[in-house]
Amino acid sequence: MLDKSIPYYNVIMKRPKGTALPQFELPDGYSFERYTSGMEVKWAAIEASVGEFENNEESLTYFKKEYLPYSNELKDRLLFVLNKEGEPVGTITGWWNLTGERRDLSIHWFAVSKEYQGLGIGKALVSECIRNLLHLEGDKDVYLHTQTWSYIAIALYLKTGFNMEEKETFANYQNDYEQALPILQGLLNNRS
Repeated sequence: MLDKSIPYYNVIMKRPKGTALPQFELPDGYSFERYTSGMEVKWAAIEASVGEFENNEESLTYFKKEYLPYSNELKDRLLFVLNKEGEPVGTITGWWNLTGERRDLSIHWFAVSKEYQGLGIGKALVSECIRNLLHLEGDKDVYLHTQTWSYIAIALYLKTGFNMEEKETFANYQNDYEQALPILQGLLNNRS
């Protein structure tokens, strides 16, 4: 869930190539599944449920515009976690962004439904996404854009080898490191 009670600042994170990938397992009875046609509805519901979009319709519209044109890529890059009943409860996308002419690997739209947070699903999902990106693209730097509102996810990203970037950025994202750091230090220290 996003914590919109704190100030919003952009955070850029990078997982440098060559970084060891810690192994995080899903809880018993949970499994990974790759995107198949029609799962965009589940993606939209998960993303809206954690506050990334106002509602399912808005998130589904975004998905159709930004990702459906790349349906062949989605089958390899969009991952879900299924609960014991086979329902999607988490999602993450291993994608790319262009920075000028440079193609940067990046993580997009990581979310775990609220009632399934705190079970270790998120760490396993991020770890599996990175493993999948390395398989598809080779050992390269992986970026992500997040925000102070997602400080719980930032703590998780740090555990999977990402670092906050002071100056560097990718795509067209703004990097608000200097403004974000004081906020995040207090929040992340309380989580350790």
